[in-house]
Amino acid sequence: MSIIHSPRPAAWNRVVRRGLAWAVALASLLPATTPALAQTQAQRDSARGPKTLFSRRDAYLGAGFAVLTVAMFPVDQRLAAHLQHSGAEKSHFLKNASRGFEYMADPGSIVIGVGLYGAGRLARWQNVADLGLHGLEAVALSGAITNVIKDLAGRARPYFTQDTSASNFAFGRGFKSGDYQSFPSGHTTAAFAAASAVTSESQRWWPQGIWIVAPVMYGGATMVGLSRMYNNKHWASDVVLGAGIGTFSGLKVVRYNHDHPGNFIDRVLLHVSVAPDGMGGARLAWSATP
Repeated sequence: MSIIHSPRPAAWNRVVRRGLAWAVALASLLPATTPALAQTQAQRDSARGPKTLFSRRDAYLGAGFAVLTVAMFPVDQRLAAHLQHSGAEKSHFLKNASRGFEYMADPGSIVIGVGLYGAGRLARWQNVADLGLHGLEAVALSGAITNVIKDLAGRARPYFTQDTSASNFAFGRGFKSGDYQSFPSGHTTAAFAAASAVTSESQRWWPQGIWIVAPVMYGGATMVGLSRMYNNKHWASDVVLGAGIGTFSGLKVVRYNHDHPGNFIDRVLLHVSVAPDGMGGARLAWSATP
């Protein structure tokens, strides 16, 4: 009897290590990743008067994502072929792990967000309710942006045919079929939107834990993107652009809501409570004041 050993997934391991390193580096570039940076930014905002939703730092971060997305185009096809023929695709452990990361993004980001919001409202944990609601808003906003780009770009997914080219774009073709909705990655967008919102919210009420929260959240989101590449659903540039859209959505949703605490959604959903109705049941009650 002979024992057949599958090739050791060295290429995938290298990709994972590089991805995690990239995620940690990315987290260090995002606004409010340390208490000192957050305090300095708050002082500058106070000195300037009214806060603005977008800053120069946002422009630098956006430019970085744009440059990285474009830089991935020349290597998209080579990297996809390398992952699919390195032996990593034969690993049952990696296949199961990649599916787990995908479910963590979709529907996991929605399920977790709803759970946090519900628990926060029932237990009157305002910070947890904030985190859940604003995380859901970030995922919804980033998803809407991503879906529009997907439909308009019409990029063929890597798995569609063996002859698929990474440069196979066609304007509006994404409306016809999901096989042409590769650019950008929706799962990656959702994962980074949730990671960005959670990190930003956590910074407000647990600043000393940011060195734990940021790498864990962004590292997990990066693994979602790598899983989509591993399963041949997306090109590398799809993942990078999805990460950028998700990151910005989370940052801007959290900042807007905390700069405008009286906005309609927060006023309605963060001030709802469950009260006895006097007849053995319960009723929902809203407070119009922030």
